[in-house]
Amino acid sequence: MSKATSGSRSTTLEPSRWSNWAGNQSARPVRVVAPASAEELAEAVRRAAADGLAVKAVGSGHSFTSIASADGGVLIRPDRLTAVRRIDREAGTVTVESGLPLERLNRLLEAAGLSLTNMGDVMVQTVAGATGTGTHGTGRDSASLSAQIRELEIVLADGTVATCSATENADLFQGARLGLGALGVVSAITFGVEPLFLLTAHEKPMRLDEVLADFDRLTEANEHFEFYWFPHTDRCSTKRNNRSQGPATPLPRFREWLDDEFLSNTVWEGACRVGRRFPSAIPTIAQVSSRAWSERGYTDVAYKVFTSPRRVRFVEMEYAVPRAAATEVLRELRALVERSDWRISFPVEVRTAPADDLWLSTASGRDTCYIAVHLYRGTADRGYFAEVERIMTAHQGRPHWGKLHTRDAEYLASVYPRLGDFTALRDRVDPERRFGNSYLRRVLGA
Repeated sequence: MSKATSGSRSTTLEPSRWSNWAGNQSARPVRVVAPASAEELAEAVRRAAADGLAVKAVGSGHSFTSIASADGGVLIRPDRLTAVRRIDREAGTVTVESGLPLERLNRLLEAAGLSLTNMGDVMVQTVAGATGTGTHGTGRDSASLSAQIRELEIVLADGTVATCSATENADLFQGARLGLGALGVVSAITFGVEPLFLLTAHEKPMRLDEVLADFDRLTEANEHFEFYWFPHTDRCSTKRNNRSQGPATPLPRFREWLDDEFLSNTVWEGACRVGRRFPSAIPTIAQVSSRAWSERGYTDVAYKVFTSPRRVRFVEMEYAVPRAAATEVLRELRALVERSDWRISFPVEVRTAPADDLWLSTASGRDTCYIAVHLYRGTADRGYFAEVERIMTAHQGRPHWGKLHTRDAEYLASVYPRLGDFTALRDRVDPERRFGNSYLRRVLGA
C-alpha cells in the first residue's frame, strides 16, 4: 500500500521490514520514500531533517554489511530514479540516475555501441549502490566502477542538490565517488565510457601451486585474470579475459545454460544444501565440483564476459591486500584451512586491481589483490571469517565496505592514509550525521 506525498509525485510507502539479498541484515525504518526526481529526493531529506530522522538509500541490497541500514530512520528507495539523462559520444560519457540497475545500464550501452571499461562479476546492483561501496572486478590496468565516474549529482544534508566533478566541488567529488552513503544521497552519476568492445575468455582448470608459482606472469600477461580455489582440494578454476578484434563467438546456448545456470546455480545450490546438512561430505563435494568446470573459450560483448548469474545465496568477506603480498597470503590461507576442522563448501575468489586515487578505495595508492571467502547461507561460521581476517589484517588488508568484517575507525585509519580527509569532508557537509547509521559510526567514528 502506498500514498502520494502532498504536492509531489514522490511516493511514501508504508514502512515495513527491509532485508538484504543474503538475509543477514534487516532494518525497520519509520518511513519509506520513493522519489522520482532529484528535487523530490531533496524534499525527502529536508523533511527527514525537520523530523530529526536519519536518511539512508538502499539499492538491490547486495551488501552483506549494514551499510544501508535505515533502522528507525527514513529509507530511500531509488526504484523511480532510473532515467538515462544523457549520452555524450564526443565526451565519452553517459549520465544515468542512481537507481538504474547495472544490467539495464549495460544493455542500454550495448544498444548505443558503448561500454564500461570494467565490471564486477554480477550486475544486479544499482549504479549508486555499486559505486558507493567500491564494487570492482579484476584488471591489470582498469579499476573499479567508482574510478570510472566523471561527475556526480548528490543531495546533501541541508537538502541542496550539488554537482561535483574533478573541476567543480573537487573535494566533494574526491570523497563522494566512493562515499559509503556518508556524504549524501547520490541522485545521478556520469560514467566515462568507451566504444563497445569484445573480450575473449579462456577458462581453464589449474593446480593451486601452479597458479601461485605463475601468479605474477598470469596477472601481467592478461588484461583481466581471476581464479577460484576450492578448499579441501589443490584445484582452481582460472579465467583470463582479453580484448579481441572478433568476430564474436559466444558460447552455444545449451553450453551456456549447462555451465552457467544448471551447474553453477541449480546443481551448486543442491550441493551446498547437502554440505550444510552433512558437513563431512564437503571435501568429497569439493573434489567433484572442482572437476565439473572444464576448459572452455568464447568471445562476446565485454559485460557478458565480465558477469555471470549468481543465484545461490551466501555471505561473504573480502579483503584487499597489497599485490606484492598476494601469494604469501594465499599460502597462509591454505595452511589455515588444512590445519582446521572446518568444512568450507564455497571456493575462495581471487582478483586484482591497479592502484587508484580514490580516498576510500580498497586499491587507493597501491596495486591490490582481492581475496574473498564465502559461506553458504545458514552455514555456521565456526571461526572461519575471524581467522581469515587475522591473516588479512596482518598484511595491512582493507575490507570491502559492503562485505563482512569487524574493523573499526582506528584500524581503518592505519590502512587508509586519506581517511582523515574523508571524515573532515563529512564533518563539513553532514555535521549532524543525517546520513549516519551504526555501521558508519563504527568504520568512520562518531
